Amino acid sequence: MSLYARIVMSVDDEDLVFKALADVTRRQLLDRLFERDGLTLGELEAAVPQLTRFGVMNHLRVLEEAGLVVTRKQGRFKHHYLNAVPIRLIYERWIDKYRDRRAAALLDLRDQLEGRK
Repeated sequence: MSLYARIVMSVDDEDLVFKALADVTRRQLLDRLFERDGLTLGELEAAVPQLTRFGVMNHLRVLEEAGLVVTRKQGRFKHHYLNAVPIRLIYERWIDKYRDRRAAALLDLRDQLEGRK
């Protein structure tokens, strides 16, 4: 599937992204790829030591199907890269448009009062 085809998301694609993001282990793998892109299976395996290699491969397959991870083979190794576009599209579709200005102002005020900003 081309990168352009992955960018244009349908409802089914959104379902795949939500399914992929629903699992804590998959979110850990995405966080690891955010920190350092281009990791191999072995390097990702080290990020979740509670799983077997096969378990990590299954989670990566779900992430690839959702378009959140793309791979590139270099020699003997397959490198995994984060594709944040589907997450951004979910944000724009489901979060950004529902963001109420007054609610956002109250949340900003709360953050300032609690010393978060």
